[in-house]
Amino acid sequence: MAAIVIAGGGTAGLAAALALGRRGHRVRVLERGGAPPDGPAVESAQRWRRPGVPQAVHDHILNALGVRMLRRHAPDVLDALLADGARLLDLAAAAPVGPAEPGEEELVTLVARRSLLDVVLHRAASAVPGVSVSHRTAAAGLLTAPAGPSGHRVAGVVADTGERIPARLVLDATGRRSASRSWLAAAGLPVAVDLSGPSRLHAYGRFYRLRRPGGPLPGPLNRGNAAGGIWGHYSAVLHPADNDVFAITLGALPGDRAMAALRGAEAFTAACRLSPYLAPWVEEDAAEPLGPVRATGMPPNVLRGTATDRLRPVRGLLPVGDAACTTDPMFGRGLSLALAHAFGLAELIDGRPEADDLARNAAGLAERLLRPWFDKGVHDSRLRVRQWREAAGAAAGPEPAGPPEPPVPPVPAGLWAAATAAAAADRAVWRGLTRIQTSLATPAEVFADPAFLDRVRAADGARPGPAGPEGPRPPTPAELRHALTAREGG
Repeated sequence: MAAIVIAGGGTAGLAAALALGRRGHRVRVLERGGAPPDGPAVESAQRWRRPGVPQAVHDHILNALGVRMLRRHAPDVLDALLADGARLLDLAAAAPVGPAEPGEEELVTLVARRSLLDVVLHRAASAVPGVSVSHRTAAAGLLTAPAGPSGHRVAGVVADTGERIPARLVLDATGRRSASRSWLAAAGLPVAVDLSGPSRLHAYGRFYRLRRPGGPLPGPLNRGNAAGGIWGHYSAVLHPADNDVFAITLGALPGDRAMAALRGAEAFTAACRLSPYLAPWVEEDAAEPLGPVRATGMPPNVLRGTATDRLRPVRGLLPVGDAACTTDPMFGRGLSLALAHAFGLAELIDGRPEADDLARNAAGLAERLLRPWFDKGVHDSRLRVRQWREAAGAAAGPEPAGPPEPPVPPVPAGLWAAATAAAAADRAVWRGLTRIQTSLATPAEVFADPAFLDRVRAADGARPGPAGPEGPRPPTPAELRHALTAREGG
């Protein structure tokens, strides 16, 4: 009998298995996909075929929260990633001039492809005594048992092979689809109501490899760990990855037919050449493409009721990672929140509380850790779509059914704008906003600091006009559509 069964062997499931196994728990991971191939980690990652994890072929980053989690809970995993070509990028490279303060050393990003991270996690978890990973096997339903007068509890899973696997605890690490919701309904157990907010955007991404390994970068990383930006009608952001690889992701409204041409290689390259900071990276003598342009719709922001319900928690079942909360991937928080949630749940489980207490404690963790980023994701996604639709006009196509609710900002819009302007020249304000952007602190925590607010207000009152020099101009909607239409089908 496995004391703990984890359904799903992605980042969250593997991190939870690693953390629990190292605490002495017996863990069995059920993963419907195949195991990573043998061989060096980088080669294994490149050869690993994961049709059940389609997002693995898209751009990912591990922000400062994720790096903090690895440093605290799995430093050997971080060391292995760095030895296999991942890099830590110092965000202070984009900071305004000013004295650094203690804690600023945390403001880093780990750049590595998702597949490399998962290979290293898989090998670390599999090496722990008491942890086993069953590939080509998936959880298909739940085992339940009576739990006194208050109902039933989850007591294991039924695998798609027919195997019945008893367990003291089941972790749902099945990702965005959160398969445990259907399992609970089939077992006649309550399914709490989810919170959700659409992202309503499409992304187009492509990987490249630099032609001069170890040489100077083709252009500056104006965002510290990235190049490009989120503009008034589209986004174009480049993230370095491991081993001289980088990825460019373009974001657009799904109803804009001209922007749909970004699926073509020539149109994608044309958009990169028009976008500030990206042009030198896509020149033929600078980098070679590693594959086609990959298009995907952005999933909605979702906070699962099964993860946060304290009143009627499901005993014996804990969602983890994306199965508990999904945030708009364009904000780059998903991997880091998954690690933080997995390691946090492992600490709760290690205390071996009673089932009711564990369920309530886990719901409290989800509220503290995940709810602020769900709320911010819903607000920022809605605001961005509204702004882009206004800029696109009729070209944006018809409004999707069910208009989004008016954005309710976690911080008043005027105060946030003032802080953003002040951050261009004030390193302390920059530091506060960067802690939010990297998930180290919530907006409520940063904007509750009186010293931070004083600096923002002082900068806002003294500012005669736009702060700092203007950067390169992005193309207008008309200029971008003209360039894409001319190359459609490329």
